Amino acid sequence: MMAKILTIVLAGAAAVAAAGALVVRLPAVEDRLFDAALEKAMAGPGAAVFKDDGLKVFFCGTGSPLPSARRAQNCTAVIAGDRFFIVDLGSGSFETVQAARLPADRLSAIFLTHFHSDHIGDLSEANLGSWVTARPAPLSVYGPKGVERVVAGENEALALDAGYRTAHHGKGVAPPRSKGMVARPFDHSAPLVVFDDGGLKVTSFPVRHDPVDAAVGYRFEYQGRSVVISGDTAYSESLVAAAKDVDLLIHEAQANHMVAGMRDAAAKAGLATLAKIFSDIPSYHTTPAEAARAANEAGAELLILSHLTPAPDNSVAKRIFMRGVDKIRPGKVMIAEDRLLVTLPRDGGVVFGKL
Repeated sequence: MMAKILTIVLAGAAAVAAAGALVVRLPAVEDRLFDAALEKAMAGPGAAVFKDDGLKVFFCGTGSPLPSARRAQNCTAVIAGDRFFIVDLGSGSFETVQAARLPADRLSAIFLTHFHSDHIGDLSEANLGSWVTARPAPLSVYGPKGVERVVAGENEALALDAGYRTAHHGKGVAPPRSKGMVARPFDHSAPLVVFDDGGLKVTSFPVRHDPVDAAVGYRFEYQGRSVVISGDTAYSESLVAAAKDVDLLIHEAQANHMVAGMRDAAAKAGLATLAKIFSDIPSYHTTPAEAARAANEAGAELLILSHLTPAPDNSVAKRIFMRGVDKIRPGKVMIAEDRLLVTLPRDGGVVFGKL
């Protein structure tokens, strides 16, 4: 009897589910669902992050040149007041910014740490995305010597596109006066204040990324809170000095013990060029343990690892990636994920969220 009742119940549930599936297929229902999704997407939540005080960090790309389905290439956004700034723009990262609904017209400047492709791949996307959303002037791009060449090349590559956009959408949407980017080069040989406006101070400092001679990190200070972004670097005493007593240190991390396994696997498979690359890259990156040591020496309150090589995209990979870190820094260290939002309120503390 019970079996018969259960069979009837299951059959009824299946019938309801089937009827529901048929209802969803009705054009009027599909359109209602689509309109509701559009309304939700257009409403936010990105604009809300500009309402509170303090300094905020949004991780728009935590990966590396090694592909990851879960991570864009390197990109970190810093939100101060009603503006935001982006440090590096690897491929796929500006799509993360857009998906989080950060209003692109509030993008005030880009800071490049150096000119490897995985740090500049989405410059054109940020340029276009902020231009056609009412950016009032050409986009400033700060960087060490060489940024002039990068910006000039991007502007030339997009010159035809810019003309098409204005012709199609009109000067009200794509005004010629604010198109393109402007290079803001600075001396990268020593710490230097490269931006100081509206209460936000940005200081650059040199790091070790040989043979890249023009490589820097940045320290952001706003409303008594501070963030340091390492850029690509081997362990650097200059970074430790620049990160003195910082609230949040965002440090690149490469698990060289995992890279060594990748090198051996590539060699075994006969992929000599790939094996050579995996042999070369340990010399100019920082291991998670070395990043933990740098954070300790700087007195950083919180350490977040980003620009992760290889991307630790599951629990096993994360444990392997972080081996040895807890012996050096047993707390206040974490692995970044794309779309992580970290808020440093003016009055102290830290709040984690996701956009």
